[in-house]
Amino acid sequence: ALVDSMAMHLIRKPREYDVILTENMFGDILSDEISVLGGSIGLLPSASLGESGPGLFEPIHGSAPDIAGQDIANPSGMLLSAVMMLVHLGRSAPATAIHNAWLRTLEDGLHTADFFRASTSRERVGTRAFADAVIARLGERPQRLPAVDAPEREPESLVHPATAAEPYHAAVKQLVGVDVFLNWNGPGRDANLLGAMLKTLAGPEFTLALITNRGVKVYPDGLPQTLCTDHWRCRFPALAEGTATPQAIAALLLRLAAAGLDAVKTENLYTFDGVRGYSQAQGE
Repeated sequence: ALVDSMAMHLIRKPREYDVILTENMFGDILSDEISVLGGSIGLLPSASLGESGPGLFEPIHGSAPDIAGQDIANPSGMLLSAVMMLVHLGRSAPATAIHNAWLRTLEDGLHTADFFRASTSRERVGTRAFADAVIARLGERPQRLPAVDAPEREPESLVHPATAAEPYHAAVKQLVGVDVFLNWNGPGRDANLLGAMLKTLAGPEFTLALITNRGVKVYPDGLPQTLCTDHWRCRFPALAEGTATPQAIAALLLRLAAAGLDAVKTENLYTFDGVRGYSQAQGE
């Protein structure tokens, strides 16, 4: 599913979802977005757990240097992350007590500035006062909100047995080409014109495979509607095995410079044990 479509569904029908599996970037974006349903990004905890090793528990929000030291930050995300850690460690009793005390504090209308509402909150409190209110309610359970009973589980060991290291295998690394990034603002930013120039300059060691602009293939067979900038990635694979060498790349750059082309950077293309170690270009 597309992440933008997922974002829409989360806002419209959040109760339809329980566990969502994503890669890291989309998960980070969606978790920040879904915080609006709870009222504040300061409310949400998170846990990063693997098959082995200790877990990492932290609020989903990042740092907020603009409010540091002002006693206005919401400590809920950090507190609930600690509750999740206690559950993970098999400490269900303190996890239950802290979580219910936190719920009772919210229920009593003591809210930090990020989700204080005059119509529903009783008192706007700072970071310290909110934490003190939670401490004062330890042992109490919420009256209107659903109470929490943390599940019983075996505690996680903080010390994991060392696993035998796999024997080191030095992969065969082979240089097979180079990506040259050009700053070029030629007539009409015509990719076909640039491509024709580069084909003649590729020399005996390389060939021009393609040109991309803003990640889109524009040569060969690019679309005329593509809006191009003055930054071009030009991929030069080796014509034959062994012809791509540092000296050959340097000679290619000299030819480009002599033709008045501005190479702003290069990225060498390698294979490791015959497997490409570089990204396939769009349209390649």
